[in-house]
Amino acid sequence: MAARDYGQYGGVTRALELIGERWALLIVRDLLVGPRRYGELAAGLARIPSNILAARLKELQAAGVIRRAPRSRIVVYELTPYGRGLEPVVLALGAWGYKALGDPREEQVITPDSMTIDLRTAFRPQVAASLPPTSYATRFGFAELLIRVDGSALDVSRGDGPADLAFSASHDIRRLISGELAPDRAIATGVVEVLHGRGELLERFASTFHLPA
Repeated sequence: MAARDYGQYGGVTRALELIGERWALLIVRDLLVGPRRYGELAAGLARIPSNILAARLKELQAAGVIRRAPRSRIVVYELTPYGRGLEPVVLALGAWGYKALGDPREEQVITPDSMTIDLRTAFRPQVAASLPPTSYATRFGFAELLIRVDGSALDVSRGDGPADLAFSASHDIRRLISGELAPDRAIATGVVEVLHGRGELLERFASTFHLPA
């Protein structure tokens, strides 16, 4: 039984009954990045009470959106094929919300999974297909990501590694991605700090990841 019953019959209503509870869609967002243990989900959603996380996982399992999967000696949560069908919905919602993003409040953080989904949202495969393969080692707040672009394929993973361009940036990276700030100005104003590699590759990054505000 759905946690909510709106008393209406329709696709949108049913979708909200299944994933409309608080935190549910953020759990789906993080699982779109990859399977997660319970503790990893809790760490990525630091403000979620443990009883709410347990309840949402139980509800999403009952709805057929996620499942528990044994991996060696641990159990992880992963999306079912039905749950993975939410990916275009999540990306479209992210693009819509990006237009009203503004500056973060003092207590808000960037997580690796949230930034991964933001990068997927902003990725332009049709542009990347015409560019040479490029890898970026990035630090967005506490999120350290290795971004590999090869033609129209995008791979984002946690951690560091060999890269053509390594840079760090604050939340103001959104100004670069939106086109509000040119790559050279982003470097000159300190929004982006080039750690190693060719700084001019930031222009390629800005072409590959673009989302108008």
